Amino acid sequence: MAEFVYPPVVLAAKTLFRVMDYRIDVQGTEHIPATGGAVIACNHVSYLDFIFCGFGAQPAKRLVRFMAKEAIFRNAVAGPLMRGMHHISVDRSAGQASYQEALAKLKAGEVVGVFPEATISRSFTVKELKSGSARLAAEAGVPLIPMALWGTQRLWTKGRPRDMGQRHVPISILTGAPIEVPPDADLDAVTADLRVKMTALVDRLQKDYPDQEPGAWWLPAHLGGTAPTLEEAAELEARKPE
Repeated sequence: MAEFVYPPVVLAAKTLFRVMDYRIDVQGTEHIPATGGAVIACNHVSYLDFIFCGFGAQPAKRLVRFMAKEAIFRNAVAGPLMRGMHHISVDRSAGQASYQEALAKLKAGEVVGVFPEATISRSFTVKELKSGSARLAAEAGVPLIPMALWGTQRLWTKGRPRDMGQRHVPISILTGAPIEVPPDADLDAVTADLRVKMTALVDRLQKDYPDQEPGAWWLPAHLGGTAPTLEEAAELEARKPE
């Protein structure tokens, strides 16, 4: 398909990264196939994660088509860009159409990006995952690739004011080994395994992160930060759903 919008957007993002001097560390790109379909399943800590998840696939020269909530496509600015980059609109009240669109893209050799937590994790730990990414990989016959991001929450996350003016923020992107998902796989078991692998990737990024600030709001509670625990975050979500 013609790519009139995606390459200029990537160039603009890279220019912004240089201007802001984000210290971006990308590892594990060798796990992203150079050709053919694949599902990338990424943790979700920021409203900007799709940008950095897509950036993580750039060394493999792959353009990722993200499944994103339909409201973004209605935005006057973001909507035309999302459609121009051939991302996939997800209407949660009628999800089968978006699932079929994603499946068709995978079978056509595209890379589809999914945030299986469905919403941003306020605890900055990996929440329970939806099984859709495993189901897509099984039905399309493509690998399921775990990816983790860390640091993006410092720029813009749920429940915090946007702070895009920060410079020199370290942002870490780590891709793990593909998970092969046979057509008859137990999707619940695959999803549980995916969560374990995503958590291990996030733990590694947190351990190696160059900025260590005990008591920081953007650190999870188990690392000495003031972010809510997974249980406290679930209570917040119940009171103030996205």
